[in-house]
Amino acid sequence: MRKFGLIGFPLGHSFSKKYFQEKFEKEGITNCSFELFEIPDINHLQEIITNNPELEGLCVTIPYKEQVKAFMDKLDPACAEIGAVNCIQIQSGKLHGNNTDYIGFKNSLEKWLGSERPNALVLGTGGASKAIKQALKVLGIKFLSVSRSSKPGMVTYQDLKENPSFLNEFRLIVNTTPVGTFPKIEEIPDIPVDQLTANHRVYDLVYNPAETQLMKVCLEKGGKAKNGYEMLVLQAEAAWEIWNTSPKK
Repeated sequence: MRKFGLIGFPLGHSFSKKYFQEKFEKEGITNCSFELFEIPDINHLQEIITNNPELEGLCVTIPYKEQVKAFMDKLDPACAEIGAVNCIQIQSGKLHGNNTDYIGFKNSLEKWLGSERPNALVLGTGGASKAIKQALKVLGIKFLSVSRSSKPGMVTYQDLKENPSFLNEFRLIVNTTPVGTFPKIEEIPDIPVDQLTANHRVYDLVYNPAETQLMKVCLEKGGKAKNGYEMLVLQAEAAWEIWNTSPKK
């Protein structure tokens, strides 16, 4: 039996397990299973590998996308540049790090925007944001990161409130934070949403609920909004492709 899984903490609402179980059933794949490995510390990774010798691949979610990089024997070049790992291929005891968040977001955003290339505000600075920023670079979209605290090359949420002109210049808002995720569905990122217009676009990586409060406000203003479900599907399929391809030497 081939085994795959997901590491993170907590894992109460896992997209990956449900998706892969349904994929295996729908496609008649009977020799594969997908398990959840909820670990309170990234140092438990080696224990998981040792205790599950049939493991061929792992997805990585919050909060370990950056921490897990140090455990890899090899990193995909794009993944190394991003600085975060969300997909691990395991072969002959060696761990190969990849980033399919980047692939999923890039392909989804490109299809959604068409020929548009609006400047983007990236909310959040975690592992997911790194993949999003790499995709924006490749697509030629100018972006600015928004952090809770003051950091070089970034602005804070307070800066956005004090300078409404930011939302005039940056018409694409990408939320890479978990704010608004079930069960705290009433929460919304701390940005001046009253400044959103029909010219704005919100891409929220949250997929549960299907319409977050941030998306709802943008839609009410006449703008466009998209959740992260398609990105998750595309990154999951990219992971499956990696797990079924011999790693590069």
